[in-house]
Amino acid sequence: MKNYIKLSIFSMALAAGMTSCDLEAPTQSTLDGSSVYSVYSLAEAEVMSIHVSFGETNSYRGRFLPYYGLNTDVEVPSGTAPSFASKNDDKQNLVNYDTSESNGQMNTDNNAYAKFYEGIERANLAIEGLRQYGDVANNKNMAQLLGEALTLRAVIYADLTKAWGDVPARFTPNNNDNIYMPRCNRDSIYKVLLADLKEAEDYCYWPNQNSVTKTTERVSKSFVKALRARIALYAGGYGLRGDGYRLSKDPELAPEKMYQIAKEECEDIINAGYNKLGSFKENFTKLCQDNVTAGGESIWEIPFSDGRGRVLYTWGVKHASKDQYTQQNQGGVNGPAPYLYYDFDADDTRRDITCVPYQWSKELVNGKSHQELRKISQWCFGKLRYEWMKRIVTSTNDDGVNFQYMRLADVYLMAAEAENQLGNTSTAWNYMEPVLARVLPAAKVNALKAKYCASKDAFQQGIIEQRGFEFAGEQLRKADLVRWGIIDNKMAEAKQKLTDLANRQGAYEGLPDKIYYTLDTDGETLKLYGLNKGEDNADKIKELKAAGWENKSWFVSNGANIITEDYINGLYVEQPSTHCLWPIWKTFIDKSNGYLNNDGIYGQLSD
Repeated sequence: MKNYIKLSIFSMALAAGMTSCDLEAPTQSTLDGSSVYSVYSLAEAEVMSIHVSFGETNSYRGRFLPYYGLNTDVEVPSGTAPSFASKNDDKQNLVNYDTSESNGQMNTDNNAYAKFYEGIERANLAIEGLRQYGDVANNKNMAQLLGEALTLRAVIYADLTKAWGDVPARFTPNNNDNIYMPRCNRDSIYKVLLADLKEAEDYCYWPNQNSVTKTTERVSKSFVKALRARIALYAGGYGLRGDGYRLSKDPELAPEKMYQIAKEECEDIINAGYNKLGSFKENFTKLCQDNVTAGGESIWEIPFSDGRGRVLYTWGVKHASKDQYTQQNQGGVNGPAPYLYYDFDADDTRRDITCVPYQWSKELVNGKSHQELRKISQWCFGKLRYEWMKRIVTSTNDDGVNFQYMRLADVYLMAAEAENQLGNTSTAWNYMEPVLARVLPAAKVNALKAKYCASKDAFQQGIIEQRGFEFAGEQLRKADLVRWGIIDNKMAEAKQKLTDLANRQGAYEGLPDKIYYTLDTDGETLKLYGLNKGEDNADKIKELKAAGWENKSWFVSNGANIITEDYINGLYVEQPSTHCLWPIWKTFIDKSNGYLNNDGIYGQLSD
């Protein structure tokens, strides 16, 4: 699947007939469903075609993955212009909590919202066909396909509700009776997804239990259970609703019930042992190297062919030129909040992998670029790097690296959170510890144990802290902040941290004002002095200067702070909790026959 995804006969007909996501029924294929869904190879092609909607130009590939997860207290656009507070830049307006229904990046018939419903329609067709003709009760491989279709539909609906809140709920193929549909309370969608995934658990194989699940590009029982846990946490958490930002009033989605689901599902995965934690760095090098072998930390990835997907383009280290590692001068679009590097423990191996202060140069020497220092406002995420790949990217925009949607560290930390919330803090630590033990010295892990296990509230603060460090740059943080009910506090804290960092006060007092740098003997690797507290020793600096090291002012340029007030204020321009959803785009409102609107968009259905 890494090299291609087969587009089925049914799905080609669907793509040809669908012009506005959920507004028009697709052209019907002349091939009878009984002929397709009773034959494994044909049925598999139908299920695999669901992935096509992930990779289309303005779907997950070019709109949802680059923009939904921003801005948070750990993730921001990487110093892009114009200013963050600009009211006239559509890209900035997608992330600064002031998004218009006419946003120029999204208000088109082929954007992510449309493609999500296209994928849902493909899934609906496959689910209906497999239920009717797949003999799933007697054919385990057909049952696996049904489980995959149910799970992929749940992925899309989970992301729809995350980004747009209450949305039309279509769980059957398009027909004359359901072409036009109003928004549906997301609670009813959550309950369908939780039931669907419970069913899918019985159908899907564990990783490597079958030839199908030997790859992280196919749905396994580990992913079904992990996704069910994640959706349960969303359903039981805070969200923006018609009468405010609050928990659900549905007793079936009470927090303790949802935490119980998350606990059971995550512990099943851990205890089954089909997935194993490796090193933190290894997880991301394998991702960059297209290593889709199941059984490691990666549980499921959105598959992109070599010529599709803008994952490194958006979340990787910037290459300013076509060089020895890539023929694509991209990367560095998004990066960590400038203070994140300093918030990490200096001994935490996640720090230097996650937060990268350099890019690869535009200047080439003998055809090769080198690392060069960026600005404090322009950090790169370093989890994804062209230089870790085993192939040279030649596409202008697409790099073909998969998007890692779920990994085992998330399962461990969801289990820890659920156990703690259910009153079992000591058990919760058993699930947090493996995640920390691989990145911190034993003495510091023990110190965190004492700190976090002091109380239930202290442990939850530890969950909030460690999920930020562990998953920065992976699009989980925004939804976490929303469901925990703390997005306003954390985003206000982010502004204060940026202010403190800009002025080197508070926790950032004492940071050196300059960074000294040179290239290592390989001519590529940047050596730095001055990023950390204490790295301003006069004798050391004198030695470095004598050795030819250059320096750069890190906080101030031409007498002004590099992290500007406009940069800080642009992190959000409206209250995040009441503006954490995107509106349904105007083009779909206009074509909905009056069924859709954005009345009270920042809070839709109240039940």
